[in-house]
Amino acid sequence: MLENLSPTTLPRLLRRTVLSAIVAGAVGFIVGVMINPLGGLGVVVGVGLAIVNLRFLDRRVAQLEIQGEKSTKAVRRQLGGNTVSRLSVMTVVAIGALLLDTALGIGIVAGLVIYQIVFVVNVLGVVAKQGDM
Repeated sequence: MLENLSPTTLPRLLRRTVLSAIVAGAVGFIVGVMINPLGGLGVVVGVGLAIVNLRFLDRRVAQLEIQGEKSTKAVRRQLGGNTVSRLSVMTVVAIGALLLDTALGIGIVAGLVIYQIVFVVNVLGVVAKQGDM
């Protein structure tokens, strides 16, 4: 579905996703602070981790495009290894926070989930607007 989008659509989608995630994260922070202050902090950290992950992915893809033509397998291998590393770090951070303080760890996971939900909703909106749904 996404391969049919115009080249300018993806950057707008990602920018809208980041802004929407910040707004949703702020709401999550307020709700989290009412439940447990460290839970609210965790939501902010989780949304922040997801945004940083997106920025690293964006930078890595841009570097691959600059380097020129490569085989599809080589590109997948490079992106795959990089992605596994980033997700491993995020997992260690979330589990470490969970072990330090349950509310903080759950807040981080909630922040990551908030970001993913916002991303999926934005993608669905773009695809629906394109008429593919």
